[in-house]
Amino acid sequence: MPKSTPKKPAFIYARGRRKTAVARIRLFKKSGETLVNNLAIAKYFPGAIAKKMYEEPLIICNVLDKYHFTVKVVGSGKYGQLDAVIHGLSRALTIANPDFRPLLKKRGLLTRDPRTRQRRMIGMGGKSRRQKQSPKR
Repeated sequence: MPKSTPKKPAFIYARGRRKTAVARIRLFKKSGETLVNNLAIAKYFPGAIAKKMYEEPLIICNVLDKYHFTVKVVGSGKYGQLDAVIHGLSRALTIANPDFRPLLKKRGLLTRDPRTRQRRMIGMGGKSRRQKQSPKR
C-alpha cells in the first residue's frame, strides 16, 4: 500500500469574537463569493458602512481580490456579528501571512474588544445600573 501524504488544507481557519457573537472563518486563497451563514455577505450585512468595515482588513493588506472567505456566525446582534467577522478575518490573514500582523495590529483589528453587557445586579430594581425609585414623602 503506498504511503499517503497528508493533504494541505484548502483553507485557513480562524475564530473571531465580539460581545456574545462568535464568527468561524474559512479563508480561501482564491477569489470567489464570500458567504455568511450561506447568504451573500452583501445581503447579510447590507449597506455601504458595513461593506467598508468588512473589506477593511483585506484593503489594508492589499489582498482584496486574492482571497475570499466563508463565515458561520452566531450570537449577539448584527453589528456585534460584523465586528466578530472582522476580528476573525484579521486573525486568518495573519495566519496566512505573518507580515500582515503589524499592519492589522496598528489599526486595532487583532484586538478582541472586551466590552460586554453588564450583568444584572440584585437590589437594583431590574437592570444593572438602575436605581430603585425613592418615595417622595
